[in-house]
Amino acid sequence: MNDTLKSSLQSKRSGTTGKGLERAHEILDAARRIFAAEGYAGLSMRRVAGEVGVSLSNVQHYYNSKDMLVEAVLLYTMNMFQEKIDQIGASMAHSPRTEQFQSTIDMFLRELSDPVTVAVFFEIWALATRNPFASDLMDKMLARERKAIFKLIQGLTPSITDQQYRVRAALIVAQVQGLLLFRLFNPARKAELAGVEQAAKEAVLRLAMQPD
Repeated sequence: MNDTLKSSLQSKRSGTTGKGLERAHEILDAARRIFAAEGYAGLSMRRVAGEVGVSLSNVQHYYNSKDMLVEAVLLYTMNMFQEKIDQIGASMAHSPRTEQFQSTIDMFLRELSDPVTVAVFFEIWALATRNPFASDLMDKMLARERKAIFKLIQGLTPSITDQQYRVRAALIVAQVQGLLLFRLFNPARKAELAGVEQAAKEAVLRLAMQPD
């Protein structure tokens, strides 16, 4: 967890102590909640400082600008997903890779059921349509997701080239993202959602394994 948090402080030149990491985490957590609830317009460094109970300069010590703070929130979230992917790989090292892949997809769907996480991603998507900074963040996020899925499915079907696997990884990411939007706009349809999620998991597994 500390490594995940430290990477969100990559622009900070000085070393960060354990207490400093705890404060950085508090700042990111507050920023994440505000961004999810009120979007980019509702987020401010001063508002975050008030939520945490520190001075504005204290927040700026860790994150120099509002955009840097938003980037850190997204980076921290993505790093947590990567940690979980790595944990699945380590704990299932002797399991078939198809089972590792299925467990990873299950993890994505489970983690993306968190309302705050969903709202953070949705706000980034919405902002990306009109803000070059957010668009760049979105590109980085999707590239990381595609790379993670590519590594999981590469070689499952020997006749498939790496380029074909990259295309399939992009399609799998698109299906998971689409399911996230479906869940966001259909929160009350639990029975329908369960059926759609199961169908989606079966579809991405077929996509990962089917021959050319």
